[in-house]
Amino acid sequence: MPPLLLPASPSLSLHFAGAAAATAAATAASSSRRAMVAVASAASRSSSSSSFDASAFEAERLRLDADARASMETTAAGAQAEADPRAWKWKIRKRVWDVLEAEGVARNPRPVHHRIPNFDGAAAAADSLGRLDVFQNAQCVKVNPDSPQKQVRFVTLSGDKKLLTPQPRLRTGFFSALESQMIPAGCIPEACTSVGAAKYGRPIGLDEVIKVDLIVIGSVAVDPSTGARLGKGEGFAELEYGMLRYMGAIDDSTMVVTTVHDKQLVDDIPVEKLLIHDVPVDIICTPTQVILTNTAIPKPQGIYWEKLSPEKLGQIRILRELKRRIEQETGTILPCGPSENLPPTAQRRRRGW
Repeated sequence: MPPLLLPASPSLSLHFAGAAAATAAATAASSSRRAMVAVASAASRSSSSSSFDASAFEAERLRLDADARASMETTAAGAQAEADPRAWKWKIRKRVWDVLEAEGVARNPRPVHHRIPNFDGAAAAADSLGRLDVFQNAQCVKVNPDSPQKQVRFVTLSGDKKLLTPQPRLRTGFFSALESQMIPAGCIPEACTSVGAAKYGRPIGLDEVIKVDLIVIGSVAVDPSTGARLGKGEGFAELEYGMLRYMGAIDDSTMVVTTVHDKQLVDDIPVEKLLIHDVPVDIICTPTQVILTNTAIPKPQGIYWEKLSPEKLGQIRILRELKRRIEQETGTILPCGPSENLPPTAQRRRRGW
């Protein structure tokens, strides 16, 4: 069934049925949820605004961002040079990044390469999303922390909804939960930044009992005809999605939406080459249109441990704790993926780990 395209307009209101729920293994899900209850919150840092060191947080975030982008640049170059199976993804990403820069629609932070790219019209795309029934009816919305989705976070908090946003690259914790009543008057715009979310948000762990009604995800490229999506290449959106599945916070019926520029719409993402953990999107909002993809791509059912390299696992404390607890609960050693040769810039400092 072809995607349904509707022009963006102030009066836009859509009703969209959720995808049919896929059958999950009940025993495994039950074991996973019991394991989650045993996981202590990974974010032990106080979020009190009076003690929060915003400058130190931002300096560390920028350092990690620079390291990660350098790592992805090296990975992308190596993938294409060595005919890596992931090379086709990097070619599409580079093409989109190049177009956004060359045609003057890229916005800060620049360059947009190796980022979820910010774009001219990001606020308009976010406002169109905010008029959707699926957003209006949501009580809790999970939104990625990237620049082009800042307005989505603002619309969420301004609409008295709970905002769930991941701490950048899951390095310092897991998710921050924010609600408007937690934020001082006039500080909602600040709370929509990475620093503000950490400053005013309440850190949560995998033991949190929460229901997420809508997921907003950043994209580099997305195919409107299939709902296939490419991120920037680090895989954090997939990990976040998988952990929410393990928590029982989402299921197959939970809508996944992305906001992108029209120039990020592509028609050459081969569905047959997508991996089991790749997250498809149900709705695409651009500055000019809303697209219902009617995606038939299955949504991930959790974390696929056999795809996680020891190096990737070593970067994310909350994942290591989750793996340990599940293994203790089930008495079974979870599988691990093949080792990666991460470039030096990807070797994160492990202070306090």
